[in-house]
This record gives sequence, structure tokens and C-alpha cells, in this order.
Amino acid sequence: MRKIYPSAAAALDGIVRDSQLLAVGGFGLCGIPEALIEALRASGAKNLTVVSNNAGVDGFGLGKLLETRQIRKMISSYVGENKEFERQYLAGELELEFTPQGTLAEKLRAGGAGIPAFFTRTGVGTMVAEGKETREFDGKTYVMERSLVPDVSLGKAWMADESGNLVFRRTARNFNPAVIMAGRISVVEVEKIVPTGSIDPDAVHLPGIYVHRLVLNPNPEKRIEKRTIRDKAPA
Repeated sequence: MRKIYPSAAAALDGIVRDSQLLAVGGFGLCGIPEALIEALRASGAKNLTVVSNNAGVDGFGLGKLLETRQIRKMISSYVGENKEFERQYLAGELELEFTPQGTLAEKLRAGGAGIPAFFTRTGVGTMVAEGKETREFDGKTYVMERSLVPDVSLGKAWMADESGNLVFRRTARNFNPAVIMAGRISVVEVEKIVPTGSIDPDAVHLPGIYVHRLVLNPNPEKRIEKRTIRDKAPA
């Protein structure tokens, strides 16, 4: 099965529709699938529920989909750095399922592992646990969290071989492996594609069985979320 598609738009063709549950990799602007997000915007798909640690920034990353009002609901753990997100949420135009970061990561990991739910102490006694089942284990209360299995996952890796075996680069790995594993269909944007067998099996971070479609983006913009510089002290 050939997994490589000629463009991000072609990689999303036929699998993205209105009202889907999508997961998108990245942390801030680090490791986000820039070309796939742009193609998702161009697809016009709307009424989307998007699972991601955050929602990019104004005018970049998932912030582009907020501008076009394609996202109905965010399931995320951080909502700073985005004024349009704040405006839509406070105006009641955007739903938010605020989720502790570790819980969000585990909801995706468990979904990819075929585990429908799990118990955690995180959020017990807070609004996070409202309406959820709780249970006592060894004298301590835990809340049950349902796993996430997105209709489509969009991920980013540094390198892939033609079979979809992935290598991530440093902190850009972040949420990407869990997001890619969890999707019913997973599309991955990479900066480099090599022949199958070129990657040392011990160097593979995520096997190609989880990857359905690949698209090459050799020169992503890789914006810095918040750049802070300091005047050089005089000698």
C-alpha cells in the first residue's frame, strides 16, 4: 500500500468531513503539522471538534481554523497565546473541554492502545470530575476518563521511510506519537522521506502500522511561539 501523497490537500482528500473529531499534534507551535493545518483550512470542513494541547496562536497553527470559524469545540489543556480563542470562548461561540495535560496525553495513548477508559486521581474533587464516574482503590478516589479515538489525526515527524516508520526530532515529538496512534486514519507530515529499510530499526520512534498517509513538507516555517531577547551587556 503506497502511503506517500503528492500534497497535503491530496492527503486529506476523501477523509476530512464536517463535524468530525480530529486530533492535531504539537505543543505550542513546536511540532505542528503546518501544511496539513493549511490544507484542512482550505478544505472548508466545519463544525469540527479538535483535540490538541493548545490552539496555536493568532494567525498561525490551529489559530487559522479559529479565524475561519471551522472549529466548534476544542479539547485541550492550554488556551493561552490566542486572543481569538479567548474572544470566541467568552462570547459563547466556542466550546471548550478543558483537560489536564497528563490526562489528555493518556486519553490519546489509551485510545491508540485500544483501552476505552482509565482511572486517574487527577481532577478528583474539581470541576474536571463533574458528571464522571468515580471509584475508590486502596482508600483513594479516582475519576474515570474516557479515551479518545479521533476520526482523523494529523501529526508531524522529522523523517519517515516509505512504509511510514517515523523518527521525531527532539521536543517536536511531544504529543505527536500519541495523536498518530489514536487516529482511525492518521496523516503525517514529514521533512524527509527515505527508502524503506534506510532507518535503523532501533531508531524508529513510531512504527508505520499507525501511519496511513504521508506528505512531504521539506521546509516548514517553524515559527517561535514567543521570542524574547535581551540586550547584550556592555563589556
